[in-house]
Amino acid sequence: MADRKVYIDYNATTPLDPEVKAAMIEDFDIFGNASSMHGSGRLAHDRVEEARAAVARLLGASPAEIIFTSGGSESNNTVFQTMRSLASAPGSSRTEIITTAVEHPCVLNSASYLESLGFTVHFLPVDEYGKIKMDDLQGLAGEKTLLVSVMMANNEIGTIQDIAGIAAIAKKAGAYTHTDAVQAVGKIPVDVRALGVDYLTMSAHKIYGPKGIGALFVRGKAPLFPLIHGGHQEDGLRAGTYNNIGILGFGKAAELARGRVEAYGSRLSALRTRLRDGLLGAIPNIKINGHPRDVLPNTLNVSFPGAEGESILLSMDIMGIEASTGSACASGSLEPSHVLMATGVGPELAHGSIRFSMGWGTSEEDVDYVVKTVPPIIARLRAMSTLV
Repeated sequence: MADRKVYIDYNATTPLDPEVKAAMIEDFDIFGNASSMHGSGRLAHDRVEEARAAVARLLGASPAEIIFTSGGSESNNTVFQTMRSLASAPGSSRTEIITTAVEHPCVLNSASYLESLGFTVHFLPVDEYGKIKMDDLQGLAGEKTLLVSVMMANNEIGTIQDIAGIAAIAKKAGAYTHTDAVQAVGKIPVDVRALGVDYLTMSAHKIYGPKGIGALFVRGKAPLFPLIHGGHQEDGLRAGTYNNIGILGFGKAAELARGRVEAYGSRLSALRTRLRDGLLGAIPNIKINGHPRDVLPNTLNVSFPGAEGESILLSMDIMGIEASTGSACASGSLEPSHVLMATGVGPELAHGSIRFSMGWGTSEEDVDYVVKTVPPIIARLRAMSTLV
């Protein structure tokens, strides 16, 4: 094994920020049930509400519009199940969902489930950079459209969509708008008022907070039906005992992210450019995936013709480099990336693609190590391959 370790898979998850970890350790003694009325319960409740306010400030929302969940998947599922409930109401005529071909599996599978129940679901195609065409959306959005759900920033290729423009089209059609912003929050500015969305999903472990806690922004009077039934928590919209420690860590992570977004963009964009240019200069015949400008500052997806993705990953891992072939949620799948396939990348090239996603812990020396280490790996695998 290599003496050096370079973690470059921050889109899969991030380590706890030291300040978040310290805050969580300090709060471990806040054990009271936040729903209890005695002193220990009131203390826990107050800290939960402080965290809610911190998450709201990060998004430009009001605390009353933030509902804590177990993470992005639960938040996304809650929105789609809400649409199911709305469509089943007497007199409802809206039974169409518009989403894209490059969404996270929890959105794609939620949409497909509604389709199996009789909904009409339109999966918008994307261009070679992973962007939807606004004319396509304009042509589909109409009086039967109930929800338009488009990911703000793609987890595999980093392409950023025009969510404000999408929300404007949906609103004109009388539909609700949802965006999975799990990969966007903390990396680029996210203001729910400027975006105009009705629902927005985020997750703590993507912004250097703990796993198992997320949030759903629900605009003002937008409808929401509980996915989990039970007690009165979250105004009856999400039952279950509050995850005190997770929520408090989430609040601290949100507080830190709010003050660092601009610095994050500047620093990570420079590292991404250094990695992109280094690989392009050292390895012939490679393809950079994603939009050239509207892209997350930390994400670089590269296709290496003639080399297979899992072989690249294993070879890099031996050398201490930890990356991904795409979404961590699809790890182990033998299917090529649905995101790359949707952009027109063929199966063989999609199988030979690696996602490098950097974070606060990434240094210039880490990037230079990747640029030095990956070229001989690709050369060796290509020499063994029958694809070139």
